[in-house]
Amino acid sequence: MDTKYIGMDVHKEAIAIAVLNAAGKLVMESIIETKANTILEFLKGLRGELQLTFEEGTWASLVVRPAEAPREENRGV
Repeated sequence: MDTKYIGMDVHKEAIAIAVLNAAGKLVMESIIETKANTILEFLKGLRGELQLTFEEGTWASLVVRPAEAPREENRGV
């Protein structure tokens, strides 16, 4: 399976994202709005197994809730 590792630096207005492949090579960088629907659209555009990490802080809930939604939908929850 094609695994991607996603790092997010979450701020009030924007999220800086880096995506690495399984070999550790940077395959994508992006800056998106800090909005749930924008996060979901970004994640839905990626294929393979996704591993997500971010710095926990004030804005963490904006990432955690949307990021869990696709996984829950796939399980039928």
